Amino acid sequence: MVQRVSTVAFEGIEARAVDVQVQVAPGIPAFNVVGLPDKAVSEARERVRAALMASGLALPARRITVNLAPADLPKEGSHYDLPIALGLMAAIGAIPHDALGGYTVLGELGLDGSIAAVAGVLPAAIGANSRGEGLICPAGCGPEAAWASPEMEIIAAGSLIQLANHFKGTQVLSRPQPKILEVDGPALDLAVLQGLAQRIQHPGIELRQFVEKQHALMRERDFARLGARAAAGQRSHAGGMMGAAERPPRRQRAVADFAGNRGNHRNFEQFGRRQRRQDRGQPRREH
Repeated sequence: MVQRVSTVAFEGIEARAVDVQVQVAPGIPAFNVVGLPDKAVSEARERVRAALMASGLALPARRITVNLAPADLPKEGSHYDLPIALGLMAAIGAIPHDALGGYTVLGELGLDGSIAAVAGVLPAAIGANSRGEGLICPAGCGPEAAWASPEMEIIAAGSLIQLANHFKGTQVLSRPQPKILEVDGPALDLAVLQGLAQRIQHPGIELRQFVEKQHALMRERDFARLGARAAAGQRSHAGGMMGAAERPPRRQRAVADFAGNRGNHRNFEQFGRRQRRQDRGQPRREH
């Protein structure tokens, strides 16, 4: 037989319904928790075992399997301790099998059987109320859960023994009333808050001034670099103009080169004629 208990898994501030399925079957004694649990959920086995022993109950020498469905949804947190423990108690007959029907259960267990407060009770209560279910939670979270709905049934217990006695009818746990968390010690003075605000603002002002100063220095450095480049460009342009003025025009250089080449060509022709006359035995003709 599989005992079912409803609880929740948190995704941000949304509480998604989770079905805790507890099976106690013949076989080699073991206690397994499956359904994508994290480290805190896996450690619930030891807390549940110790809490049940402290409450006068012992786990049977059987194979215990706890499935957290849906199996593809990550399960995180210690609030799965109480639904696993209550499912085991119902499976072994410590509480009535139908006692947990219509309730969403969450809470962390201590080794002495006490139920410690957990985070996310109000979203869990709102989700349970939307599904038409009641809530079983730690006593320290009862006033927070009561804000979900004035008509919602809430059982806030401080230990496993109190829950067992409540379901058996020997002890009745009254519904908690909504209450704002009371802070111990004197209230904060407004002057203290103003002083803190000024201390927070001053570093921001100094940081802004530092950033503005760095930006100004960067702009000055960029302007200096641009000025140096412009001056270097003007000097190179002036040097090029002076060199062009000292050199003769391109047409004059071309004419001079052509005249020099023509004179060399004429001398070569005269030397060739003299050589031919000497070979023929003719006298040298003077120009």
